[in-house]
Amino acid sequence: MGRLVAQAERRQYSHREILEVMAGLMLAMLTSMISTSVVGTALPTIVGELGGQDQYSWVASATMLTMTVSTPLWGKLSDLFGRKLLFQTSLALFVAASLAAGLSQDMGQLIAARAVQGLGVGGLSALSQVILGDIVSPRERGRYSGYMGAVFGLSTVAGPLLGGFIVDTDWLGWRWCFYVVVPFAAVAFFVIQKFLKIEHVRRDTTVDIWGAFTITASASALMLLLTLGGQEFEWNSFWTYALAAISLLMLALAVLAEQKSRDPILPPRLFRNPTFVLTSIASLLVGMAMFGAMIYLPQYLQIVKGLSPTNSGLMTLPMVVALFLAGVISGKIVTKTGKWKIFPVSGLLIVAIGLFLLSRLHVDSSEWLIGFDVAVLGIGLGLSMQMLILAAQNASEPRDMASTTSGVSFFRSLGGAVGVAAFGAILTNRLKDEMAGMLQAAGINLPAGGTPKLGSPEAIQHLAEPVKGIVLESFTRGLETVFLVGVPIAVLGFVATLFLKELPLRTNQPVAAPQTLTKDDMVLAGLLLELIAQRVENTNGHPSALLSAVARMAPPDERPERERARSVAHDVLRPTSRALIAQAAPPEKERVTL
Repeated sequence: MGRLVAQAERRQYSHREILEVMAGLMLAMLTSMISTSVVGTALPTIVGELGGQDQYSWVASATMLTMTVSTPLWGKLSDLFGRKLLFQTSLALFVAASLAAGLSQDMGQLIAARAVQGLGVGGLSALSQVILGDIVSPRERGRYSGYMGAVFGLSTVAGPLLGGFIVDTDWLGWRWCFYVVVPFAAVAFFVIQKFLKIEHVRRDTTVDIWGAFTITASASALMLLLTLGGQEFEWNSFWTYALAAISLLMLALAVLAEQKSRDPILPPRLFRNPTFVLTSIASLLVGMAMFGAMIYLPQYLQIVKGLSPTNSGLMTLPMVVALFLAGVISGKIVTKTGKWKIFPVSGLLIVAIGLFLLSRLHVDSSEWLIGFDVAVLGIGLGLSMQMLILAAQNASEPRDMASTTSGVSFFRSLGGAVGVAAFGAILTNRLKDEMAGMLQAAGINLPAGGTPKLGSPEAIQHLAEPVKGIVLESFTRGLETVFLVGVPIAVLGFVATLFLKELPLRTNQPVAAPQTLTKDDMVLAGLLLELIAQRVENTNGHPSALLSAVARMAPPDERPERERARSVAHDVLRPTSRALIAQAAPPEKERVTL
């Protein structure tokens, strides 16, 4: 009966139609993710024109902050107003913010525009996965999810390359770092408008305002702490403890709000689902390891190896190609066999191996060796990232699809912020200690601050010996520590995936056409289903034949029998009852088709 409801609520897409929708989703994701990385190369130029050196870090932090904290909200809002409408809304928001960023006349305007841009990016990254989960069954989703992972990898390379090209082109200028994504986003908007024909199923839900406020406040305080700690204020300072206290307080209030809310943004039942908990933990750890490697690998390539920003971006292409191939091939295997657990398990182990290989790089490492090491990392990411979302979606109830997907995405983004902050602190402290020790050993007098201030990668390459060699060796040892710290993080993710239960992947099998019923039959059937739903929802928890029979209609999982039965009543029996009654006596100009 659950499949009958699914057929009633949404149409089935052919392979060609899915690819058409995927083109819009991938184009939107690519442009939004590029926008978060393209500005890095252009920041020195932007600050030089607009001023505001003290606000330098906020240009990048504002986007990361709003993107992360808004991710859970977009999923719930799409349940209320529809996936397509919310996806296009986030696209429009992204385009408007990109234009505003390009038109900025001072750093305050630019930071505000980047914050709004992050809201759009959060919606696009979360809803693209939700829409894919709506139009493709878990069994078939593997063959498409690899493309989504490849888009993420490509954006990390294309962003800095594009930013460097635009800044170096005199007749363009840094403002085109924001303008360039607008036409691609517009194309994505119209592709989605034309090809995404997804029905909005009206659900009896409300906006969880208190939950939205507390979750956003908790995540915002934590993100501010992670992104500004060690830069705008010391880690051991009033602001560190104040932001940590606010985050914990809001988290406690969020737990209370979600427990009491009728339609919570992150339903507490998700955290009773072992698959959701384990995939969220693994995604958080993957985010830490992945973003830590991707952010600090270019420093090795540009500072230690002396590569230009463009060439350092090209050196990461083996990772993108490996990520793409691993994601596509594993997805096809999952579609064919229905077995998926081996891929996140092996993927996290390969990520740990890749990080260990990166930690072995030194000043004289060849470009071939660097390419091999980053390719190993790409294989691990390609096998694990999308499979974790697939596992979480497969184990979720239909009503929790959006919350589950946005929740896992939120934890991955949060892990990225934690990784960048933690690895940055490790690199800074290790670099300071190594340089101080080697400069003293070489008999070079230290400046008043303890260590010399370093300029751009180009300036470092022009330092005189032996200072240049000391700086390069210090960076190498610091980055070695960064990548080594990532190894146990990836291993913890590997351990988390070991405990995942390999639930069978659901399929959308064609449903046989029902026999012709009279309108009276439909009304009687609808009323009977409504009566059963009420009996199940009002049960006092004592075992009964009715409760057991209804619970068996739910997918097999670890939830108690009563909870599974109530989810069937809410997601299957009651919607089918309403559909049957509406079919028998539809309102004027409205008809529900079974």
